[in-house]
Amino acid sequence: MPRTVEVAVIGGGYAGVAAANRLAGHDRVAVTLINPRPHFTERIRLHQLAAGTHEAVADYRDVLAGGVRLVAGTVTRIDAAGRALTLADGDTLGYDYLIYAVGSGPADPGVPGAAAYAHGVATLEDARRLAAAVRSAPASAPLVVVGGGLTGVETAAELAAQGRAVTLVCGARLAPSLHATGRRAVARLLGGLGVRVLDGPGAEAAEVTPGEVRLADGRELPAAVTVWAGGFAAPDLAARSGLRTDALGRMVTDETLTSVDDPRIVAAGDAAAPAAGRYRMSCQAAVQAGPQAAETVLTRIRGADPAPLRVRFVAQCVSLGRQAGVVQLTHRDDRPARGFVGGRTGAAVKELICRGTLHLLAGEARRAARRARRTADGAARPTLATGRERRLAA
Repeated sequence: MPRTVEVAVIGGGYAGVAAANRLAGHDRVAVTLINPRPHFTERIRLHQLAAGTHEAVADYRDVLAGGVRLVAGTVTRIDAAGRALTLADGDTLGYDYLIYAVGSGPADPGVPGAAAYAHGVATLEDARRLAAAVRSAPASAPLVVVGGGLTGVETAAELAAQGRAVTLVCGARLAPSLHATGRRAVARLLGGLGVRVLDGPGAEAAEVTPGEVRLADGRELPAAVTVWAGGFAAPDLAARSGLRTDALGRMVTDETLTSVDDPRIVAAGDAAAPAAGRYRMSCQAAVQAGPQAAETVLTRIRGADPAPLRVRFVAQCVSLGRQAGVVQLTHRDDRPARGFVGGRTGAAVKELICRGTLHLLAGEARRAARRARRTADGAARPTLATGRERRLAA
């Protein structure tokens, strides 16, 4: 009789939870989710946490299938040959298949003083420290946000909407991923909030000190608090474990999200770098890649060939405080289209998407519960066996 197949998922963000929920409820598949925190982080709300307008966390009971075992811990090493994970507390966890969904964090700034004197907004802990720093700064103190991408724009706008004096240092261009029409709308709305936008030649941060940001062209910006939102990279767990990664630390995979080094390891979300069709690090991609990573595992368990990854984009959504936003429509490959939705309607759409993402995860958890009930009733049980068991059966 086929034994239970143990699937471990490293990372409890959007991709990891989506993958775990898709795996849960299948006959003879046991799912363990390992995450450093015992609660789910709403990554797309961390800029709100920094400004004090949202806690940016949710209870795993609301988004994770009941049959998934949750382990609060940090994986420090993957032993691919031994199919085992080492945790920071010294415990080990074996697996038959592994889904690598560790997400992303701040990239190395590469700017003198940035690591020491600037606050990040890429992780829950970073955002909480930033929120404390903002609260302790005088109400009129100047704040500087470095990074003209969507994270920097949202953080600058959220802080300015709370009455803070904010300068946004963009580098060459504000919101470069948007179409020119959406970019102009973002610039107009930032101006309405009082954000000072610096972009163009020389508008790159060259040095950060305890009270100042110095630009490449020599301008010196006073900064009671400096926020660094200048890019993301994956954690180095895969690289430290001897698995191939790209320049951003993402695990290199084939078109099915399977590691090029081990067919028992599948990656998803920000930490995956598919050989074909690499996608932008985003929640939008993660909630699509997570279930597809799970399907790759389930298909391999059944002894079949998994399907290639398909990620389709619809829009890039930017909140600009609580009262305005820009939803930039995109082509399926994430290229920006001309059309966008702005103003209060844009804010409403962005908020709907933030809430809808949790509903999406919760919906998959409910489907997992229904699968488990059908399995318990003996209905439509799939045959799940490891490769070795299939060979023995043959």
